[in-house]
Amino acid sequence: MDTTKRNIAIVCGGDSSEHEVSMRSAQGLYSFFDHERYNVYIVEMTGLDWHVVLPDGEQPRVDRNDFSFNHQGKKTRFDYAYITIHGTPGENGILQGYLDMLRVPYSTSSVLVEALTFDKYVLNNFLRAFDVNVADSILLRRTDSTRPTDEEIARQLGLPCFVKPVADGSSFGVTKVKTVDQMSDAIEFAFKQGHSIMIERFLDGTEVTVGCYKTRDKAVAFPVTEVVTDNEFFDYDAKYNGQVQEITPARISDELTRQLQAHTLRLYDLLHCNGIIRIDYIITRNADGSDRINLVEINTTPGMTATSFIPQQVRAAGLEMKDVLTDIVENQFRPV
Repeated sequence: MDTTKRNIAIVCGGDSSEHEVSMRSAQGLYSFFDHERYNVYIVEMTGLDWHVVLPDGEQPRVDRNDFSFNHQGKKTRFDYAYITIHGTPGENGILQGYLDMLRVPYSTSSVLVEALTFDKYVLNNFLRAFDVNVADSILLRRTDSTRPTDEEIARQLGLPCFVKPVADGSSFGVTKVKTVDQMSDAIEFAFKQGHSIMIERFLDGTEVTVGCYKTRDKAVAFPVTEVVTDNEFFDYDAKYNGQVQEITPARISDELTRQLQAHTLRLYDLLHCNGIIRIDYIITRNADGSDRINLVEINTTPGMTATSFIPQQVRAAGLEMKDVLTDIVENQFRPV
């Protein structure tokens, strides 16, 4: 192995229901990286079981003291972590804190930003202060001594509405509630994914998503993707089992495309993000007929399989994933 190359760890797995989704993203990233330029390894984490998945089938354990591994008598220390864990500990700041202490640069945003964007309810209420449109919502915690009745929730938010975990992805635990008598089961279903959930007003509009990244030299907003599904919403089957149309570029006006890209780059700066992010929106209509951009979710570790949104958007932009990843990695090593 060429010792002059940087050693890149694609960190995947994690401890959430999105473990297998993360593993698929890792395989996509492994195929995208420039192997002439980097030594690339897949590092799978499950709880305290951290190991490297080598092409020869061996799985040496990661030494957490210095983020390294030993194989055939040789010690390899990682120079950079490309985090593709969807959920804890890679999307909520925990892993970032560990890497910060070891002075290992990584692909995502900081501890604070990851923690903030991971909690959908907290993020939405933070962004309201910056005139970002988000759906009205109610927060429920399992430990709450009292909570609104199902009827009160329906009166406040209307029906249908969405019940979802505040800190999970891939639509795990999400239910579109159409009638009051569905509310209690939906709440319990969401609580299976975590101790805090949110109930959110339904927004009837066009669902789109757009990714971006920045380096010290440039800001790149990708083409917008329109998401169309006959399912009740963009659920797990739509995301991963082909029950969706993903149209890139989206069938929207050039002006709305520019607005979405500018809005995404603004949020990137506002939150002081790093690496690639992807933001999901619902486009509704204002009373005067103009478009209203409503934020749904900010993904700081977006999916990276060959068919995921970001690779689609990169191709539509006429770019190569290999070059985008190199941009992101090398930006961390440039002198300030």
